[in-house]
Amino acid sequence: MNVPVNLSLKVELVDLSDARSSLRVDEFVNETGASLFHRTAWLRAVERATGQKATGFIAEQLGVIRGWLPLTQVRSFLFGKALVSSGFGVGGGVYAETPEAAEALARAAQEFAARFGFGSVELRGGDIPEDWQAVCGKHVGFERALAADDDAELLAIPRKSRAEVRKGLKNGLEVRVGRSKIDAKMHYAAYSESVRNLGTPVFPKALFKSMLEAFPEESDILTILRDGKPLASVLSFYHNGSVLPFWGGGSVAARSARANELMYYELMLHARKRGMGRFDFGRSKVGSGPAKYK
Repeated sequence: MNVPVNLSLKVELVDLSDARSSLRVDEFVNETGASLFHRTAWLRAVERATGQKATGFIAEQLGVIRGWLPLTQVRSFLFGKALVSSGFGVGGGVYAETPEAAEALARAAQEFAARFGFGSVELRGGDIPEDWQAVCGKHVGFERALAADDDAELLAIPRKSRAEVRKGLKNGLEVRVGRSKIDAKMHYAAYSESVRNLGTPVFPKALFKSMLEAFPEESDILTILRDGKPLASVLSFYHNGSVLPFWGGGSVAARSARANELMYYELMLHARKRGMGRFDFGRSKVGSGPAKYK
């Protein structure tokens, strides 16, 4: 599907099952510093785990990619059909080098949605055209630089939270980092219990398995254990010099042990050893419990 724009700029639908096309997109993402959720591996992992088709548009000028819009074709019995950029992510959207390329990509998504019966297009970041509805102020992000050493990292944590971390350090808990089936099983046990206790839907195991397979060098699981039993666990990604603790949770027993606080502190230390420079705690709804915790 080609969307003509002018004599030099054109927009094309990308076939992500084609290795060469995916490679071109990923080279653009790497060179421009786009987000984790712009990577084709993210889109394909979602597709493998959920069946939600991965696609997207590129804007090209004289054979050079000038912009990229990743899309997940979401189909839901409750909410109908929507194009989301990007599915299961907290980012995505149009990533372009010029306003012209950004406008062309957004228009291509609109036309694709109308043609194939998608009720909406949701961009979770990036450039938003002036005539689109923008939702602002509902979420807040949390990101900061990692400290130079372990002691400095502890001191960088706000006083009350630092006290909780210190309690966790004194509880003799075990810290485990890995990517094995055992790590995945422990992570899902802690994550699913936490999510169920919050009354929100639990994502399928297949999603986490697919993500670990998609990012073999850029993801892992950190788990806090007591007497061999997982208390808290988080699946994290490493991208553009940042660690992103993405899916985490803890059991009821984790609270008294301060396992959750210890988990994120230990992740900061682990990420620095991996060469990361920033800690990206993601986004949460303004005024929510997770936002206050972060």
